Amino acid sequence: MPRFNVAQERANESLMAKRYSSVVGIDVGSHSIKVAEIRSQGGRPAITALGIIPTPMNTVDQTGILDPENVGAAVRQVCAESGAGIAESILSLAGQQSILVRTLEVPRMNETELRQHMDWEVQRNIPFSESDVEQDFKAYPATDAASQNLDVVMAISPRSAVENGVGVIKKAGKKPVALDVEPLALARVLATAYAGDIAGQSICVIEIGHRTTAINIYKDGQLMMPRQVPMGGEMFTREISERLGVSMEEAERLKIQEGEIPSGPAAPAYNPFDAGATMAAYNPFAEDAAPAAPEPTEEMAPAPAPSAGGDMRVYNAMAPALDELVAEIRRSVDYYRGKGGDVNRLFLTGGGSKLRGLAPFLGTAMGL
Repeated sequence: MPRFNVAQERANESLMAKRYSSVVGIDVGSHSIKVAEIRSQGGRPAITALGIIPTPMNTVDQTGILDPENVGAAVRQVCAESGAGIAESILSLAGQQSILVRTLEVPRMNETELRQHMDWEVQRNIPFSESDVEQDFKAYPATDAASQNLDVVMAISPRSAVENGVGVIKKAGKKPVALDVEPLALARVLATAYAGDIAGQSICVIEIGHRTTAINIYKDGQLMMPRQVPMGGEMFTREISERLGVSMEEAERLKIQEGEIPSGPAAPAYNPFDAGATMAAYNPFAEDAAPAAPEPTEEMAPAPAPSAGGDMRVYNAMAPALDELVAEIRRSVDYYRGKGGDVNRLFLTGGGSKLRGLAPFLGTAMGL
């Protein structure tokens, strides 16, 4: 699966990094930095160190890593505290404006013709203000020998974003061997950890981060449709802060300790996926500058019954933001289904997915 290889100080050598028996994985988010040391034990990967640390203020935003020096120092600290001592390291690239991953269907052609065609596709699809980019692609194995088309996944990133990622690893005192792409890294996780469970199925993985949510659809472990929307856990916190008149710090505490989506008799009566709600058509080649909300429908007030363990004031404050998020998920899934695909299961990940009651709520809303 593709990833930016930086083992020779050049991120444009290939997206195909060789396998390492031991490595440190680094995930830099706008809210926190996570590291995981993985070693091969008995022929299988095993996590031997795990750590998390708050991301230094004003060092990471939706464009990616702004301050490699301070981010690298934080990575060095969390590696020391967690005992992640392996030098070889891989950092995941994320951020709406620092990485583009797209899947394309192109006419079947030989390798030379495909590379020339993909060079043209890359130039046609660059959404960055910076034109100096790193790029690569991978054609999926054909599932139908008679098909005249190929499914291809491509990744593009501004060279400055790649250089910042490499700089973080070096500042942390580690050896950069690759920069990974989050949707493709998740595909490898699915293929490794859930191979028997997802065979022949299409899976929607919803990764709710601090400020962004990735909605990625996979079939047989291969990425079929990646999408990222500018909303995440911070959006819930901000709604609580504004609607209840409390500080962001207090709102975050309330979200964690009292936030819960009610179920059963206390479930909200308003269904954002009502058949009468009309969604704007999702275009995978349009930039998601802002979420597209459903057209206005008659809104029903939430049921007043208290939830089992949460504070209904907190839920009611979060509800509008929750409706926006689930509408975007539905919009993505509907687009994929409209292209002839289907979704059999949902997987939730990311810090924002810890909101109590979210998993069963989404499962019910999506009919899964």
